[in-house]
Order: sequence, then C-alpha cells, then structure tokens
Amino acid sequence: MRGLSVKRLFYGLGLGIMNVAVIWCAIYLWGAQSYGLLALLLLGALALNALFILPGGYPYRYLAPAAVFMTLLVIYPIVYTVYVALTNYGTGNILTKEQVVNQFENRYVLDPDAGNYAFRVFENAQSDRIFLFTAPDGRLLLGRAGVLKDVTGQDEADVIPAVYRELERRDVIRLSTELSSLTFEYGEEYQLRMRSASAFALYTKQYSYDSEKDELVDLISGVVYRPVNGAFQAPDGTRLTPGFRIVVGLRNFQRLFGNPQITGPFLRVFLWTITWALLSVGTTFAVGLFLALLLNDPYLRFRRLYRSLLILPYAVPAFISALIWQGLYHTEFGVINRALQLLFDVRVPWLQDPFYAKVALVILNLWLGFPYMMIVCLGALQSINNEMYEAALVDGATTWQQFRYVTMPLLMVSVAPLLVSSFSFNFNNFSVIYLLTRGRPPIPGAQTPAGHTDILISYTYRLAFESGRGVDYGLASAVTLIIFLITGTITFINFRFTGALEDVRENV
Repeated sequence: MRGLSVKRLFYGLGLGIMNVAVIWCAIYLWGAQSYGLLALLLLGALALNALFILPGGYPYRYLAPAAVFMTLLVIYPIVYTVYVALTNYGTGNILTKEQVVNQFENRYVLDPDAGNYAFRVFENAQSDRIFLFTAPDGRLLLGRAGVLKDVTGQDEADVIPAVYRELERRDVIRLSTELSSLTFEYGEEYQLRMRSASAFALYTKQYSYDSEKDELVDLISGVVYRPVNGAFQAPDGTRLTPGFRIVVGLRNFQRLFGNPQITGPFLRVFLWTITWALLSVGTTFAVGLFLALLLNDPYLRFRRLYRSLLILPYAVPAFISALIWQGLYHTEFGVINRALQLLFDVRVPWLQDPFYAKVALVILNLWLGFPYMMIVCLGALQSINNEMYEAALVDGATTWQQFRYVTMPLLMVSVAPLLVSSFSFNFNNFSVIYLLTRGRPPIPGAQTPAGHTDILISYTYRLAFESGRGVDYGLASAVTLIIFLITGTITFINFRFTGALEDVRENV
C-alpha cells in the first residue's frame, strides 16, 4: 500500500508539473496566434491526463511517450506543411492580417506643414532625460517618458529640476541614434519624433482601419484599401506592403504545373532527380558488388589491407569529401584538369557545363557510396552457403551461371531493401548537391531559382531561402508534399518488394 501511494504521488507530481508547463505554453501560443498548435497541445495534454487518471488507461501509458513524440516530430510537421502549401506564405506575406493592420495603424509620416521643433536635452545622474521643445509658433513643450506637456509662460527653473543638467550639442549628437527611436504622443493622430540632430518634427498617422467595413483608409489621400488576395488594394490596383497570410487552396500547385516558366524547370529538376537517384544506386552498387566479389575470394592476399583502404572514403565526413572534390574539379587549378591537360591537352568545365556538372556529381557520389555497398555485399555474400556453389559445380554450371542463378538471387534477398532505401536517400541527398554545385549552372528563363544539377530537395531549399525575389514557403511546401508522396510510394514498393523476395529465399 505504501508503494502504491508513493507511485500515485509520483504520478500526481509529474502530471502537475506537466500541466503547469502546458498552461504556460498555451498562454504563449495564444498570444502568438498559433491556434493549430495550441489545439494540438491541449488535446495531447487532455489525453495524457486521462491515461494516468482513469483506470482503463493503464495499458496505454507505456505507448504515450512514443505517441507524443510521433505527433510532435512526424504528424504535426506533415500537417503544417500541408497547411503552408495551401497558403501564400512567403516574402511580403509573412504576417497575419491582424499584425499587418497593427503595422499600418502605427505607421506615421512626416507632416510637411508642421515645421521643426528645436529641442534641448536635460539629464540627471541616473541618465533620466527631460526634453524641452520650442514649437514653430513659440510654445514651450516639456517631454518626459513619451508624454508632452505645454509649459508655455513658465520659468525654466520651475519645470526642470535642479538635479538635471543640460547636455551639450556634442553629447546630443553622440546620442542621436538612441534619441531617434523616441516618440512623444501629440494628440490622437500625431507623434513628435527626431527629424535631424538639431530638430524634432510632427509625424501624422497615415492609416486608419475600419474593422466593421474591413477597410484601410489613407488619412492623407483619402484612398480606401480593401483586402484582395492577401494584401490591401486600392481601386486602381495599387497594393500595400506588407501583405498577410491567407489560404489560397491549390494555387501553389497550379503555379507549379500551370506556369510554363515554372513547370518547365520543375520537370527538368524532377527528371534529373530520378536519374540522379538511379545512377547513384546503380554505380555504387555495381562497384561495391565488384569489389565485394574480389574481397570475398579466400585466396586473395592482403584482403584485410585492401578492405581497410577501400573503407576510407566512407570514414571521411561527406561534407569534407565534397569540398575536396570541389577543389579537384576546379577548371584552372584542379588536379583533374591539370592531369587531363598534361595527358590529352583538354580542360573540362566540370562545374560550369550542365552535362559535366552532372557527371562530376555522379563521380563524387560514387566515391562516397561504394564503400557502403561493398560492406553490405560482403556481408550478404558471406551468408550464402557454400553448398549452393558445390551443387552448381556438380551440375556443370560455369562461373557466370553461378553468379547469375545462385549469387544474385540470394544476394538480392538481403540487399534489395537496402537498394530501395539507398534510392530514397539519394533522392533527397541534399548535402552532396549543395556542397559541390549548389544546383548550378542555372536553367535559363526560369522564374524560380532552378539549376541544371538541382534535385527536388535542393530546389525546395532554394525556393524557401535563396530566391532572389524573396522566399516562397508556400510553393516550397507544395514541392515538399510531392517529394513526400514520391518517397512514400518508394517505401510502399520497398515493403512489397521485400515480401516478394522472401519467397525467393523459401524456394531456394
């Protein structure tokens, strides 16, 4: 009974700490207007409390941590990516509508008819400052803590305490950066701000928002702006910046497949991604299998030495190898071109020409990937029973026939799932592409940052973070969903293919 009480106390304490953390996070998410994540957090917290409070939830307690992490790290990112793909989220449309309205309502412009306000600054030992402004009409204004007070006709000694000393002009100039951020409220529609090192000026409120009519009114020109496609737009088509996030449905997918200047480069990137993944898997597997067959020969001398040397490319971090190969491929000073110049009197534009840039990527990935395939094939070859080969010899099978009818079928039982996984990995092999070529050379005429050596994942990254006209998270998320569907399909095929190969093992 005592152990049970301690256990309940422990559970109660843990739930209490968790609930306090949930409440704190909920307040923050509410303030940040992240309502989707807030709802997910509250539902998750409610489910966890039910599991530990209700007796029927006992069997599911041990699954709860895995469910929580799966929700946070897998399900929520997928759902949020789908949401972003259906919005105009990107440069110029980062903020919510409420945040944009707040920005416009707090936008002030210089009133050209107000004139300059000369000022003097007084400071005490605690660096507390008092400002004394002289208006163009001669009125005297006292500014303190962002509030102005009319002190016209009063003596300076009466409004400025004796503990304050007036700052000299050089001190004011030194503080000009700090003073430029100060604002003093001057009625409901005006603010007094620093115009230059020697004067302040009145700034008038430019926009006012009518929540009932959902209109933004320019108080200076009288133009009325209404929300259209994620931005406030005037009747003549003029759009204010910044815009705001809205749900646009399938517009990003329509852009992707309906605009020739986007669709054309995207299809080229897509086809190269498939080709790149197939070439990467095919070349690394072919070389790795060839070396594994050589190293699997028991009569080969110094097998351990060869194996150690051939594993070295796999031991070196990929980003270091990519940077080294980038130097080797240098057109003027690279070792490869110097050797070709010496032997054949040619210089290959490895990283400038689209074809040679792709060849350079395949060679680099072959260097990085063949040790892994060699190790996998070595392990699979050593698992094949020698009696299979002895039976084949008795039947008169040649070396090629043994390889074709014995080695390959049994090898593929173990290796085929790894080949499919390798295809998925190379399909999203961002580091090699980005470190060696950064997707270059660029595709001419593309509206999006697409290059000849870009694969879908690097294309998505450049859309999101490296677009010359700003980021486009909505379009990048649409591409991400396409990648997700492709890799999901590959994973499904992997499972089906693995199951089919298990029948091969049973029939051998």
